[in-house]
Amino acid sequence: MDPGMPTPTMSGNDAEASLLADSGNRRTVLERRIIRQVDWRLLPILGVLYALALIDRTNISIARVVGLEQDLGLNIGNRFSIVVGIYFVPYTLFQLPSNLLLRKMGPRKLLSFCVIAWGAVQLAMGFVPNWQLLAFLRALLGTLEAGFFPSLVYLISIWYTRHEVQTRLAIFYVVAIVLGGFGALFAYALSLLSGKLGVAGWAWIFASVLLSSPRYRHVLQIIEGAITIAFGIFGWFWLPGFPHCNEFLSAEETDIVLKRVQDDRGDSLPDLLSWKKFVAAFDWRVWAYSFMFLCSTISTYGVGFFVTLILRGLGWGVSASLLLSAPPFIFAGISTVLFSSLSDHYRQRALYIAMQCLVSLVGWTLTGFAPSGVWRYGGLFLANAGSSGTVIGILAYSSNNIVSHSKRAIVSSVVISAGGVGGLIASNIFTQASAPRYLPGIVVTMISQVLLLAVLCATTLYFRKQNARAIQDSVQLEGHPGFLYTL
Repeated sequence: MDPGMPTPTMSGNDAEASLLADSGNRRTVLERRIIRQVDWRLLPILGVLYALALIDRTNISIARVVGLEQDLGLNIGNRFSIVVGIYFVPYTLFQLPSNLLLRKMGPRKLLSFCVIAWGAVQLAMGFVPNWQLLAFLRALLGTLEAGFFPSLVYLISIWYTRHEVQTRLAIFYVVAIVLGGFGALFAYALSLLSGKLGVAGWAWIFASVLLSSPRYRHVLQIIEGAITIAFGIFGWFWLPGFPHCNEFLSAEETDIVLKRVQDDRGDSLPDLLSWKKFVAAFDWRVWAYSFMFLCSTISTYGVGFFVTLILRGLGWGVSASLLLSAPPFIFAGISTVLFSSLSDHYRQRALYIAMQCLVSLVGWTLTGFAPSGVWRYGGLFLANAGSSGTVIGILAYSSNNIVSHSKRAIVSSVVISAGGVGGLIASNIFTQASAPRYLPGIVVTMISQVLLLAVLCATTLYFRKQNARAIQDSVQLEGHPGFLYTL
């Protein structure tokens, strides 16, 4: 430019546009910083706590492999299926009351109490003299863990917008399943203590107790159960509250979080639960979500409870079965995060749920019917990855298509309680009589994946039709202007 020429200046409109752009950029940067802060406050602690729940819930199969079966006679009749399955009766029944109680007590009080209490129950399992008492403690464990997972899902869903939810659910869930996979390695290490201080290997897994002589009879060397208790105490100080009454964000930051949710789906603040709202929440879609979740959890619990037993049936020894249990969970973690990120990015739920369901179906087919043990082991990778991904996908799918805190609390607990039924089914289809191949359980699991796909197709067609009505005829969906169902 010629130095002698006058410097051009922006018009008033250009200057205003520039200021708005700068303001928008600053707002975006601020929002990202706040969401990262929320991520770090919620996801690690929720992931670790749920990992402890999964480990405490499923280490019964590991304990069985390293001696619990012989000591308590769990190989007689259906004792093992009873001990595993009885957990899911209170786990299913108490999920809805627990989620409603969460709205009254708040996450910190209720969740911390549950974690500490089930840690104590876990410790007590190291002392059981017979299988009947073990079954009772498993039922108590199910009662205490009943509302935990739906509470975590509910908590995440009210902090984030709809198309941020699945990735966050996947992160906390993956932390849980990967740590749960390493729980087998940890349990293997504890089982090596078998005979030390007069304690069986399986008892070390449950509680690591010092019982070798009267001198040590009342001394507890806490390992697995105490880790749970310790994190429960930590959760009392660290667990976040609800967005509108949290204690770790400033007032301005809280307003930004609430505005994002309000703009997205119109339910940033909790609403009062009435009997009319309670009854209205139970429409056919809730039962469709629940059935799909039930089918997905048959597969996840099939892997979670029986992976070490399936590996034993493939010819590996105790040590190898425990050590080989971890890799399928690591693979599942990577796969779940990848599919969840794609699902959020493209704002598609059903497509990615269907893809992962097919992966699970292929995996179970290989595990059940492949001639080679290596291929059957590889099938466990696919079965675990696909089913873990569908669990998260269905939770995000149902959460995205709900408006209001009260309905969200009801639906999340009802859907997840169906997972308890899935666990009960899984514990009874993989029976002692069908060992070591467990073919009846594998076939039922495969059928469940086909049924999941059928229901998913039905809900997707319905939502597509409703969205078309909303666009063409200006119909309000879920009572919120501009709301469209996530397909």
